[in-house]
Amino acid sequence: MKHLTIIVPEGQNNLSSIVGTYKLFTRANEYWKETGREELFTIQLAGISETVEFYEGLFTVKPHTNIAAIRTTDLIIIPSLNHNYQRAVNENKLLIDWIEKQYKDGAEIASICTGAFILASSGLLDGRSCSTHWAVADSFKTMFPKVNLQTDKLITDENGIYTNGGAYSFLNLLIYLVEKYYDRQTAIFCSKVFEIEMDRQSQSAFTIFTGQKLHGDEMVKEAQAYIESKLHEKISVEHLSSRFAVGRRNFDRRFIKATGNTPVEYAQRVKIESAKKAFETSRKTINEVMYDVGYSDVKAFREVFRKITGISPLEYRGRYNKEVGLIKMGSRKKANHFL
Repeated sequence: MKHLTIIVPEGQNNLSSIVGTYKLFTRANEYWKETGREELFTIQLAGISETVEFYEGLFTVKPHTNIAAIRTTDLIIIPSLNHNYQRAVNENKLLIDWIEKQYKDGAEIASICTGAFILASSGLLDGRSCSTHWAVADSFKTMFPKVNLQTDKLITDENGIYTNGGAYSFLNLLIYLVEKYYDRQTAIFCSKVFEIEMDRQSQSAFTIFTGQKLHGDEMVKEAQAYIESKLHEKISVEHLSSRFAVGRRNFDRRFIKATGNTPVEYAQRVKIESAKKAFETSRKTINEVMYDVGYSDVKAFREVFRKITGISPLEYRGRYNKEVGLIKMGSRKKANHFL
């Protein structure tokens, strides 16, 4: 039988990913027993304290065991953290060292949402791909510049290390792991019982782009502000670099270093973020929104929108615009009336 360790870090307040992981893997074990097979995992919650409080003492978790009592394990799940990531790292040094040792001894590791801060602190993510909640991307990049952060991805899977995007998307990671460790049929069963969408790969549609502003390059900050103020215009990089009296190559280099995007990519993200908000809150057509954000070619707009969000403008509007949703519901009711 394999061993699953669900970590209970010190000083954290996100209980849902611990409970969710425990319930889902317990149910996967039960399903295997119901279908004539033995349980796959022994599941234990482990930490460095006998009790850990959550939500200002409203809930308390009592780990099954201390990490020191676990000599070997097969899979480690690191739950999401609260918002003080440096403090979380400082308070969990013993846990981080233990995770690093277990990986070197053959364990696989999965981090949930901001649990990636704990995992990255071990050094195991250096030079590797990683995802986390899109809202903390700037802080993560600042703390861990050696990690290849990919917040567009919902799940990364590299050399026995798994990471995932934000919040309740951890359920998609758990289904992914159930399929990997159990089988496809068990994953389908769990997805139906817990009503979790199968095979979701991106969190791009949920991202709210605000731009990387936590850098010290004042010229780039001015360029960002200029791009954001010229939403309806098509601005060339040559125009930007000459405006700030910087050579084109040097301008590109500084912009990429500061923001993680090329100037063209940054302008595209600003425009698409504005388009998303218009689709969410207005009754404007696709073409009207496209013109509002400075595009005149429908194909080009659709391609850039899909590249950034993972879905088409029409799909996005249908998913997030309340009035469009109400119209669809009304149409279905009318159709049902004639059935």
